[in-house]
Amino acid sequence: MWLSNSSVGRKVVMSVTGIALVLFLTFHMAMNLVALISAKGYNMVCEFLGANWYAVAGTLALAALFIIHIIYAFWLTIQNRKARGSERYAVTDRRKEVEWASQNMLVLGIIVIVGLGLHLVNFWSKMMLPELMGCEDVSVMMYAADGIYHIQNTFKNPVYVVLYLVWLAALWFHLTHGFWSSMQTLGWNNKTWLKRWQCISNIYSTIVVLCFAAVVVVFYIKSLI
Repeated sequence: MWLSNSSVGRKVVMSVTGIALVLFLTFHMAMNLVALISAKGYNMVCEFLGANWYAVAGTLALAALFIIHIIYAFWLTIQNRKARGSERYAVTDRRKEVEWASQNMLVLGIIVIVGLGLHLVNFWSKMMLPELMGCEDVSVMMYAADGIYHIQNTFKNPVYVVLYLVWLAALWFHLTHGFWSSMQTLGWNNKTWLKRWQCISNIYSTIVVLCFAAVVVVFYIKSLI
């Protein structure tokens, strides 16, 4: 199959799944901003999503996209290294036009994966998972849809604050390169549009990461007051 047997096909899969994940990040960012405006409003959003069929379907689809993205990322990296062979050790100076992020996408991706695991432990496992498992523990279920409680409980811990900010920094680098690179793969590769997409990638990534970071920092500061 072309999407798996050719390098171009694998890059297309990486690009499409990456763009889909970017759209989810946009939604998640907008949802998190509600927490800064209204605790009640944020909890209403959490309760609306909960473990309803559409939220579960969305979670499964998101998980599938993420797994495919990860598999193809490792696959492409291994194939590229095999193709370069020993030549990758022959060059000691990087070309100026090659971004640092593009040289470290795998490492950045691994940090993003680890951060996601931490995020799932702190939030998903305490909110949606108990509902899916039909947990009968009243003390657990009482806070299942209380997103504000979990945000406050997580970000009052300075260790989690630092870990999340490191995660977000890695995500920023990953997005700034991955976004425009996806557009290039999908055909927006002329000089005019490539520069535009690079600019859009930087602006978008900065906005998204700053909004996520704002939630972390604001709730940490509130915990100190």
